[in-house]
Amino acid sequence: MAPVTDLPTDNVRELSDVPSIEVISKASIMLLSAAAERLGLADEDPDTSPRRDLDEARRLITALAGLVTASAEYLGPHAGPLREGLQSVQRAFREASAVPDEPGQGPGEKFTGPVY
Repeated sequence: MAPVTDLPTDNVRELSDVPSIEVISKASIMLLSAAAERLGLADEDPDTSPRRDLDEARRLITALAGLVTASAEYLGPHAGPLREGLQSVQRAFREASAVPDEPGQGPGEKFTGPVY
């Protein structure tokens, strides 16, 4: 096996070379995807998904809401789609909850305001 130092570096970028908008966008997409997984949305029937974990989904959605809200001014054209994705998982969370949170009390709603 070749030593680690012999690995090709063609596709490796220094973190300092990555624009902040790309870092924020990628982190947002990762949080959005993880929240959708924890809501069971990747499965045919989310209600019976073995991946469904609403406690974990709540944490991920809240983190996503904080990130998107705090960085909205920098996101430019990316802000709209990320907000729409965030609202989608917030609504999906509300629908999946046996006892939905009061408006404004759902995951991330302290950052985004109520989602209906």
